[in-house]
Amino acid sequence: MSELSVNHLLGIKYLNKQDIQLIFETADHFKEVINRPIKKVPSLRDITIANLFFENSTRTKLSFELAEKRLSADVINFSASQSSVKKGETLIDTVNNILSMKVDMVVMRHPNPGAGVFLSKHVNASIINAGDGAHEHPTQALLDSYSIRERLGYVKGKKVVIVGDILHSRVALSNIFALQLQGAEVMVCGPKTLIPKYIDKLGVKVEYNLLNALNWCDVANMLRVQNERMEISYFPSTREYTQQYGINKKLLDSLDKEITIMHPGPINRGVEITSDVADSKQAIILNQVQNGVAIRMAVIYLLASKIKQ
Repeated sequence: MSELSVNHLLGIKYLNKQDIQLIFETADHFKEVINRPIKKVPSLRDITIANLFFENSTRTKLSFELAEKRLSADVINFSASQSSVKKGETLIDTVNNILSMKVDMVVMRHPNPGAGVFLSKHVNASIINAGDGAHEHPTQALLDSYSIRERLGYVKGKKVVIVGDILHSRVALSNIFALQLQGAEVMVCGPKTLIPKYIDKLGVKVEYNLLNALNWCDVANMLRVQNERMEISYFPSTREYTQQYGINKKLLDSLDKEITIMHPGPINRGVEITSDVADSKQAIILNQVQNGVAIRMAVIYLLASKIKQ
């Protein structure tokens, strides 16, 4: 069987095209598994995985935990808010204490960019980055691309616009890397204050007018405004943001083609996307959630098979 070129999943930028293809093919198999009456496979009965979340997360944490249990792994859940980190313990000490319990793999979300890379150099376990600050969120980008492939047949040559808070979004950066690796064209769209200055170096198109962006694209990936990462105000008001960058059914229906709508969640209904769009046939938001479990099963399985060797 083919194997991944990496021992950790730290970011999309460390993967190659063959890695993504292998993850998708493995996810196809697991998607079939999780649609069976008995949704578990005994693949990782001898693997122990620790979920370390130093930032709050509901969907990603649940998705990883479900993926791990579907593979029959032993799971340890760690929440920083109830841990010795609050008492000043370092990240390496925290993780080494957990690894001394014979843990094979660590799934980590951390507020600091590069935390996963730092950890991978200091501990003897396979690391999966579940989001590091505003840097990367690789499994989200993989499930987004996988969902596009499922809906449209392939990713290559598709035009994808990422709309919203690009500046603070790890989802945006990982998606740009993943989509480009697969041969898609990528555009970002949002207020000037929320588009990073370096963005042109990533080879993406930039558009400040939402209607122009929607007329260009096959897929629109709508991001929420990340107020929790903002220390200053980046636009006058939520109402004004919604008027310029929110998608509603009337706007969608005015286009001369049908586009696919995505959202990594959580959705701020009525801000970046209205309920009649989020719940419409054009939206694949719930498909993304289901595909997240299959993609995370695939990533965990492929990395665990390297540990077993």
